[in-house]
Amino acid sequence: MTTALIDADIVAYRCAAASEKEPYDVALLRADELMRRIIQETESDTYKAFLTGSDNYRYKYNPEYKANRKDTPRPVHLQAVREFLCTEWNASVEDGQEADDAMGIYQTTYPDTIICSIDKDLLMIPGEHYDFVKNIRRDIYHIPAIRHFYWQLIMGDRTDNVFGFDGIARQKVPKKLEPIMEQLESFDDEFDMCKFVRELYNDDDTLVKNGICLWIRRQEGEIWVPPYEEN
Repeated sequence: MTTALIDADIVAYRCAAASEKEPYDVALLRADELMRRIIQETESDTYKAFLTGSDNYRYKYNPEYKANRKDTPRPVHLQAVREFLCTEWNASVEDGQEADDAMGIYQTTYPDTIICSIDKDLLMIPGEHYDFVKNIRRDIYHIPAIRHFYWQLIMGDRTDNVFGFDGIARQKVPKKLEPIMEQLESFDDEFDMCKFVRELYNDDDTLVKNGICLWIRRQEGEIWVPPYEEN
């Protein structure tokens, strides 16, 4: 029995944005259709939907996390769609963390699940994944998953206002970083990956701060700790 773990943040935003100049009930209809399509296309028997709530723990470690989004206008019907997903689809509002964290925890705990999202960040979670926009379904194994996290530490994340090892936040790999990414690909052990990225940063405080912001939880209450500090 497969459970679809649905990124309701993405569902809500896309459906609200696509209905900006239409009545709110059009946005609700689109959200309902998308939810049904995701479940059908993944052939899931059950589902769980997750929305990000308030008081994200990451702000404690980096007050500038996602600060670049503060002045971005939200779709007019976004709140209406979020409420619809809660009342009609029983979406869970994750206060204190993000929807991504809830999906990461659930998929780590229950293997017969499939994360349904277009968010590349979630590719650090081992297991099955489905991109419901590109219609891509794939399995992500442990080493590629953890490598994806360290790839993000190198790159930074422009969307989340997290800056990489050289103070730049990116969304795509520039030519000059391709040799560095190739080196990362050569490591099959997390400790070696972390050592490599640590040397790039040459600043443990920034490395840890960024790691906490970029890491998606696999356990309740988890805060990322670099492997060189675990023993």
